[in-house]
Amino acid sequence: MEEGSSYILTLAEELGPWAWLIGGIVLLALELAIPGSFLVWLGLAAVIVGLVSFAVDLSWQAAWIGFAVLALILLLLGRRWFSAERTQSDRPHLNERGLALIGRRFTLLEPIADGEGRIRIGDTLWRVQGPDLAAGTRIEINGSDGATLIVVPVAEAGN
Repeated sequence: MEEGSSYILTLAEELGPWAWLIGGIVLLALELAIPGSFLVWLGLAAVIVGLVSFAVDLSWQAAWIGFAVLALILLLLGRRWFSAERTQSDRPHLNERGLALIGRRFTLLEPIADGEGRIRIGDTLWRVQGPDLAAGTRIEINGSDGATLIVVPVAEAGN
């Protein structure tokens, strides 16, 4: 085991700054194979340490400390820059169709009996929960529980 690890250390020492550049490129390539936006920051830190090592003769300790500090800074900045809060969508409920229907009004085609019924919206039948209502009643969707819409009569919705 010691022979293999000494070979790697010797190779890294012989390559010098190139070892950091090669390591950084390998990490960036791994990010493409294993996406998750983590390895990209480590790869960039390694590439930066490699480029700095060409200009300044860094000891291995300074290079590793620089890599650790840069990786942490880039990771924190990257997470903040690409966070979910920063990415706004023009269709925030695209995959949550029930939530996208909240506030919309429809006319019941079938009555709601025992608190449950169905409504047709476009070409889709939705399960609805709400007070017992007759067919033809105007309702407003005021909630969603999975694939079930919560409805109230328009008069009770405050309008």
